[in-house]
Amino acid sequence: MWTYSTTYNCITRFVKKRKGNDNLEQQAQALYKSWFVDFEPFKDGKFVDSELGRIPEGWRVGKLSDVGKIIGGSTPSKSHPEYYTSEGIAWLTPKDLSITHAKFTSRGEVDITEKGYDSCSTKLLPKGSVLFSSRAPIGYLSIASNKICTNQGFKSIVPHAEIGTPFIYYYLKTNTVEIESKASGSTFKEASGTLMNSLPVVIPELKTLCNFNEILNPLFEIQEKNEAKNRKLSQLRDSILPKLMSGELKISDLHS
Repeated sequence: MWTYSTTYNCITRFVKKRKGNDNLEQQAQALYKSWFVDFEPFKDGKFVDSELGRIPEGWRVGKLSDVGKIIGGSTPSKSHPEYYTSEGIAWLTPKDLSITHAKFTSRGEVDITEKGYDSCSTKLLPKGSVLFSSRAPIGYLSIASNKICTNQGFKSIVPHAEIGTPFIYYYLKTNTVEIESKASGSTFKEASGTLMNSLPVVIPELKTLCNFNEILNPLFEIQEKNEAKNRKLSQLRDSILPKLMSGELKISDLHS
């Protein structure tokens, strides 16, 4: 049975888990930068020249399309209410990510029906796809925690199996500013499919990628579980805070 004390402890855990995820994220970003930007673990090895500067021998420069499949989205007609539902096919917009700022995403505010899905060109993306908002604004970033589709405000990347989600995720996170600088558009800037496909990527040898994924995949699993717990705890927090603000509930009650 829930008590005020139990609820108070849950809110405290929510704050701690969020800070824990932030620390894990800082560590993961630092590892990506060390390996794939500064090449620190490989400094004692041989380097070769490339169009992006000197890179470790055995690595190569390719395009984003060489490490994953870039897929756009679409929106079913809003004039057909039967295309939308509360429980259907998960569908995401940049606005959804602006609200949650979640690293892992299962669905947006509304789902679409099978008729809605069939009526437009959106595509169902597999779990582990990297969801990247390509306009309005450019740079919202999340990972699909289940099958999901998006509106036209995304250029999502389905990583090739040997590449993995972590490498794609941190590549985009590291290069968001550069992607935005290359975007174009008269009404608002957009990173087109052509631009996303052609983005230059330093591609490590397979062994290095495997080692990176072995380190990062368990960390991602921890972060995803923490976010799921945080969502439940935040719902509990949001139900209590209004009562505290109105005086219906007192802090002293939380310890009783």
